[in-house]
Amino acid sequence: MRIKQDHDRFRQIVRGKIRNNLKQYISSGSLIGKQGNDRVSIPLPQIDLPRFRFNSQDGGGVGQGEGESGESLGPGEQQPGEGEAGEGEGEKALEVDVTLDELAQILGEELQLPRIEPRGEKQVVTERDKYTGIRPVGPNSLRSFKRTYKEALKRTIAMGQYNGRNPVVLPIKDDMRYRSWSTVKSPQSNAVVIYMMDVSGSMGDEQKEIVRIESFWINAWLKSQYEGIETRYIVHDATAREVDEHTFFHTRESGGTMISSAYRLAAQILEADYPSSEWNIYPFHFSDGDNWSVDDTRACIQLLRDVLVPASNQFSYGQVESPYGSGQFIKDLHVHFKDSDDVITSEIKNKDGIVESIRDFLGKGK
Repeated sequence: MRIKQDHDRFRQIVRGKIRNNLKQYISSGSLIGKQGNDRVSIPLPQIDLPRFRFNSQDGGGVGQGEGESGESLGPGEQQPGEGEAGEGEGEKALEVDVTLDELAQILGEELQLPRIEPRGEKQVVTERDKYTGIRPVGPNSLRSFKRTYKEALKRTIAMGQYNGRNPVVLPIKDDMRYRSWSTVKSPQSNAVVIYMMDVSGSMGDEQKEIVRIESFWINAWLKSQYEGIETRYIVHDATAREVDEHTFFHTRESGGTMISSAYRLAAQILEADYPSSEWNIYPFHFSDGDNWSVDDTRACIQLLRDVLVPASNQFSYGQVESPYGSGQFIKDLHVHFKDSDDVITSEIKNKDGIVESIRDFLGKGK
């Protein structure tokens, strides 16, 4: 019991350290490379346990002995970088494994994120076979050896044939028992996240890293809100294509930008695989705000109004500041969707702006 109390206390300390340094973890992106299947290794500042230190008996008390004002009292104090090489181990950083669910909970508490309410009746009914009982008939593959033996044992004892010195029990056909099953239908709230990113020449490595970090935390939160979640990735310059996660964050492209190509591909993916009556849909688009022409921006607005926004719980647009981007697209969205709660925009100037951008996107609880 004491060990459990100590473990719980340690977890509270760890959570406190993570919460105090959450903005630093998010801005640096140091957690993303440390993630496993469902756990993340958190590098924590050293946690020192309080302890007494005793001075030598012949060293005198405080204020006693020779010395000048301001002189160090500690024995053998060295400045960093001084002293000879030694054989002992250096100080190591403490790393603690934390589940993604715990990280999401800390994120939600720190940013005061409301829990997401799935829109309407967007639930997928999943079916699975569940073993619910035992019956006297069935295929051999479902035979229950334990229950068959028990039936044979009861029959043998009831007939007076059981011999304790030679406890051999031979089942007969009437003793056979088989597992029975039934199909269980359970509603499951599902969500799909579609990430779209501008990879034209004006989007550099720093801008892509911002998108990579932000999408990691957005995914962590959404996974904590839904039983099932799928993620799709689209990159675009003048044309759009669907890619895997690694390509999404590491591809190097150049050329002009036609944002409508990404919106059109996203609409095709939703129509083919994710009917809005069954899925909670979250499109996220990241760009520096440059677009090819006013005509293409007009096409984007039309696609948003007619297809993407009506199908989605929320459409999110993040504009990453770039020295080469005009930043015009977010202004166009403000003009056309200024009164809409279904289109959320966020300006991300640098990595320090990621936290507020996450709050912008997830703060509505939609």
